[in-house]
Amino acid sequence: MFTGLIEEVGVVKDIVRTGQKGLVTIHCAHVLEDARIGDSIAVNGVCLTVTSIQGAQFTADIMKETFASSTLSQLRHNDPVNLERSMAAADRFGGHIVAGHTDGVGEIIQRTTESESVNFQIKVEGGLLRYIVQKGSVAVDGISLTVAHEHADSFIVAIIPHTLAETNLGSKSVGDHVNIETDIIGKYVEKLLQPANDQPEQTIDALLEKNGFYERREG
Repeated sequence: MFTGLIEEVGVVKDIVRTGQKGLVTIHCAHVLEDARIGDSIAVNGVCLTVTSIQGAQFTADIMKETFASSTLSQLRHNDPVNLERSMAAADRFGGHIVAGHTDGVGEIIQRTTESESVNFQIKVEGGLLRYIVQKGSVAVDGISLTVAHEHADSFIVAIIPHTLAETNLGSKSVGDHVNIETDIIGKYVEKLLQPANDQPEQTIDALLEKNGFYERREG
C-alpha cells in the first residue's frame, strides 16, 4: 500500500520489451536507502517489484496487464518517473490509500497557470468518472491529489508549486498521458452494495435496515 506522497523523481535508464512483458531500469537515490530485492516501489503510481539493485539503480519486471492498463508502455530513456516506497506500518499517513493498481489512463487536455497553482484538466474514460468526486481523492501518476472540479468527461486538479517541483507533473503538458487510480473506498462500497448472484436486488433502505443501521417505522 502507498499514500501518494512522492519521495523522489527517478530517471528511466533503460526499458526493454520482450514479447508481451518488459524490464525497466530506473536511476534514483532516496528510495534505495533501505531497499531490498522483492520490495515494492510505485513507479508513476504503478506498484512494481524490485528484482535487482545495482548502485543507484534498480530494475523491475513489467507484465502484460501492466503495459495494457498504464502509461509504462510509453516510457522512454531519460523520462522522469515518480517514485514511492510501500508504506511501513509505523509511517504517518499523509495522503490517501493508494494501492498502486491503476484503473486507467487519462489525457491532459488543458494546463493553465493561476496565481498560486497550475491547474490540470484530465480527460478520462466515462467509467472512471463514477469514482471521481469533487473534493475527493485521486492518484495521478501516483500523486495523491484533491479533485477541484469535475466535468462530463474530465476533472481538474490544482497543483501547488511544491508538488509541481517535486514530481514529474512539472514536465507534463497538453497531450501527455497519466496513470489514474481512483479512491479504492468508493469501489469497495459499490461492490458491497451490489446484490449477490443468488440474492434479489435490495434498495438502499432495505440494506441499511438489514445491517442494523435503523428500524423501519410504519405510518
